[in-house]
Formats: sequence, C-alpha cells, structure tokens
Amino acid sequence: MKKSLLILGVMSCLTLYSQKAKVDLLVYNAAIYTVDHSFSVAQAMAVKNGRIVEVGKTADLQNKYEAKEKLDAQGKFIYPGFIDAHAHFVGYGTSLQRVNLVGTNSWDEVVERTKKFAAENPNGWVLGRGWDQNDWPVKEFPTNDKLNELFPDRPVMLTRIDGHAAIANKKALELAGVKAGDKITGGEIEVKNARPGDSVGRGNLSGILVDNATGLVSSKIPGPTVPEAKEALLDAQQNCLAVGLTTVDDCGLDYQAILFIDSLQKAGDLKMRIYAMLSDAKRNYDFAFSKGKIKTDRLHVCAFKVYADGALGSRGACLLEPYEDKPGWSGFLLSSQKHFDSVAKIIYAHGWQMCTHAIGDSGNRTMLKIYGKYLKGKNDLRWRIEHAQVVNKNDFKLFGDYNIIPSVQPTHATSDMYWAADRLGPERVKGAYAYKQLLQQNGWIPLGTDFPVEDISPLKTFYAAVVRKDAKGWPAAGYQMENALTREQALRGMTIWAAKANFEEKEKGSLEKGKFADFVILDADLMKEAPEKLLQVRVLKTFVGGEKVYEAK
Repeated sequence: MKKSLLILGVMSCLTLYSQKAKVDLLVYNAAIYTVDHSFSVAQAMAVKNGRIVEVGKTADLQNKYEAKEKLDAQGKFIYPGFIDAHAHFVGYGTSLQRVNLVGTNSWDEVVERTKKFAAENPNGWVLGRGWDQNDWPVKEFPTNDKLNELFPDRPVMLTRIDGHAAIANKKALELAGVKAGDKITGGEIEVKNARPGDSVGRGNLSGILVDNATGLVSSKIPGPTVPEAKEALLDAQQNCLAVGLTTVDDCGLDYQAILFIDSLQKAGDLKMRIYAMLSDAKRNYDFAFSKGKIKTDRLHVCAFKVYADGALGSRGACLLEPYEDKPGWSGFLLSSQKHFDSVAKIIYAHGWQMCTHAIGDSGNRTMLKIYGKYLKGKNDLRWRIEHAQVVNKNDFKLFGDYNIIPSVQPTHATSDMYWAADRLGPERVKGAYAYKQLLQQNGWIPLGTDFPVEDISPLKTFYAAVVRKDAKGWPAAGYQMENALTREQALRGMTIWAAKANFEEKEKGSLEKGKFADFVILDADLMKEAPEKLLQVRVLKTFVGGEKVYEAK
C-alpha cells in the first residue's frame, strides 16, 4: 500500500512537471516596474525566444513555468532596458580612440593631455574631443599658438564637447586649404587679433572653427580601418550595456556606417539595438528611397537627421534676438530655409520621419513652422525636434498643434545652468530646458543624453530630469524646478516614450507580454531612493532579448 502511494505521488509530480510550460528564463523575487499603461509592479517574469511570455507573481509563475535558467533577483529592482532617444553611438565609439578632453579645467590642461596622447600615438593626425571653454577660468575660445609650436609637422584637430566647434593647428588648416578671410555658410572661421585693415594671411587664423567650418578640416581626416571601426563600436557597446542601455538612437549617420552596424549585428558581435537616423546628404536620400526602410530586431532605419543651427555654448545657436553676452550677434542657421523646406517636402512625400536639431528660439521657430506646413494639423508621423532647447513662449503650442515631438536631454540643463542666463538673459532663459512645458504639449516626451556631448549614463538623465541639480547638489532648490519631471515621467521618457518616438512602443519600452525581454536590474529603487543618493545607484545586470550581456563585478 505504501509502495503504491509512493508511486502515485511520484507519477503525480512527474505529471505536474510535464504540464508546466517550458521557458528559457524565469526571473522571480523581484520588484519589476513594467512601465505598462497603469505603471504596475510585478514580482516575476517568464522569457522564451528573447521575448516576454508573462509577468506576474512569483508563486504563480513558478507553478506555471519550467525554465532552463532561473534568476532569483533577491528583491532587487528591475526596469525596462533604458533607451537613449538621442545619442551618437558611432561618434562615441570613435571618441574612445582619441584624446579625452572632457573635464579639462584650462587650455593648458587640454594641451598637456594632447601632448601625452600624441607621444603614445606617434603616427597620423592627433584628434581629440571634449573641451569646453565655459569650464575654464577664462571663458573664451583658445588660439592654436601652442599647438603650432608643439606640432609643426603633424595635423591636430580638437573638437569642442558639443561637436559644434573645434580648434585646428596650422598644419591641419594648411592641409584643408583654410585661409583667414574665407567665408562659409552656416559657420565661422575665426581670426585672432583681427582689426580693420589687417591683411588676411594664414597667420591670422586662431584655429577656431564653428559649425559648418569644422567640416573643412574634418573632411581631410582619414577614416578608420575596418578593425578600428569594429573595435570602436564594440567598446561603445560595452560601456552602454554597463549603464543599462539596450537601445540607442544614433542621430545622424551615413548609410555606409549603418550597413556596417547591420553586418556586426547579423554576425552576433553587436547586441545593442540601434535606431539610426540618416544624415542630411544626397547620397543618403538616394540610398534610403531606393532601398526603403530597414527593420530588423536590432536595427531600425526610417528617419533623417537635419541640423537647423549650432550650439548655445559656442554661440552658434540661432536666436531671435542677439546674445546677452555678445551684442549684435544672434548666431545662424546652418542651411537656408529653402533647403530645410525642400528636405521636409521630400521626407514627407516618402513617408519618413524628420528629426531636426534645433537649439535657439529662432532655430526652433523656423523648423516648427516648416514642419507645420507639411504636417498641417494633428497626425501620427512623430516628426521630432531634437533638443528643443530654447523655445519662445509663443511657440510652445506649435508642438501640440502639429504633434511635433520634443526630444530632449535633461543633462544639458544641468551642464548649461551655470552660464545659460549669461547667454540668454533672465527672461529668455525661462523658455530654456522647459521639459514640463514641452511634455504638456503632447502628453509624452522622449529623453536622451546626446552622448558623447554628455555622459552616457541614463541614471544621470533621470537625476537631471527630476532633481535638476549637479552632482554636488547645486543649486540647493534645483534649477528652474517648475520644469522638472516626476519620477514616473522621467522613467517613461527613458523607456516607453523613447520607444514611441522610434515607432517601437509595441515591441519594447515596457515589460509586457510579447515584447523583447530587454531589462536592467538595479541595486536601488529609482522611484523611492533619496534624491541625493540617485547618482549612487548601480546597474547590476543588463539583459537584451533575455540574454545577459552585462554583469557588475
């Protein structure tokens, strides 16, 4: 009798086991912020073939599923994989192979870092990025005298942190054929000590190139080899996964770079999902409209990136009225309004998405009105203004009138807050970094970083959006807090709203049945952690399609 009962018990267990659905991964004992419509929190998640099968309670899913791999989250906090709605993934990877000038406190420090890098890399051009004169005691553009002295026979080009200005030495300017007195649309070639009546010889060049002028020299720089390009992208991926990013919007690429990304993804080397915008160039329009939109699980190409104006820090942003700290100067558009209208017309005609960099209030107004001409009213084309950094009080409504999406980067506010009012004055600055006001236009707003202009960490994005202070807690009351986002809004902006800006909200951005199992495990709760501790939150693990691609050591 006892033997019979034992056999029945074993058979019953085997039957129960066989009835359980098979999955690849079961995550349990977690606090899972699904970021679904109701912002629900679950305990467990089942994954099969890279997608979510179900989310729910730990006991329910353990009884229902048998998993090849089980992950006890031990009460840790899980969020959808973070999406950076505006970045430069390829450019960031390239910058990792150049001299890092971020955080330099003076021009002398820039020169010393460059000198050291050049000694360690003795061949070819000397290239770097990341300096910002606004961080220095003397907040003015440098001149290239020291670079000319140190590198008389080797070309040097050091790009400002925002990518909208650079300094080149005499050798680089000579190779590019740039001379004092040259003019270029949408850019400036600065001369030093220029006075009326001065002769215009090459010796008068300061080396500073702003916006379109930077291309005169950068176009002469040899491109990377295939191994160098692959190393750059894999290094960029490693750093992105370590901060919880699973999708990155790369804003402005040539089609050759996109094809290279596609090849690395198909080979299994590049796990990162990329939403790639093609740059505003004829070869890219020809490619796009002959090939059509590209959509794989890891690559999505259906948009163009256009530049309206420059940056505020280098005074290239186009303003309606002159800069407060440079009377008579209002910046400039990088192309004619006729050009912007023509590309809007062709992009609209082919059903692609238009995404335009616009910083100044004039740059924003120009593009909002051109967009409105083609969008005509309410729509779901999701044309985007990238940055929407300074907006005139009369123009905010245009975002709502035409369902234009403001794609913003909260860390710009906390980087620029020290000097933004100097550029804009006390009244105009109120319409700058106005994320709450922009959110209200359509009821949602995607967030990004603009890396490598800012740090790649989405946790810094969250902190800047919600707390609006620097890492030292300044200013004590927060910067223009009337435009801070709530924690839920910030998280949605880094996940589901960023996905929506990419037409991808049905496949990612929240942890729901049928979506990609892209998620990140953190050691603290973003929704409840004390503001002053948010920047100390650590990423423990990152998963893409249910595959663990990063684990903290």
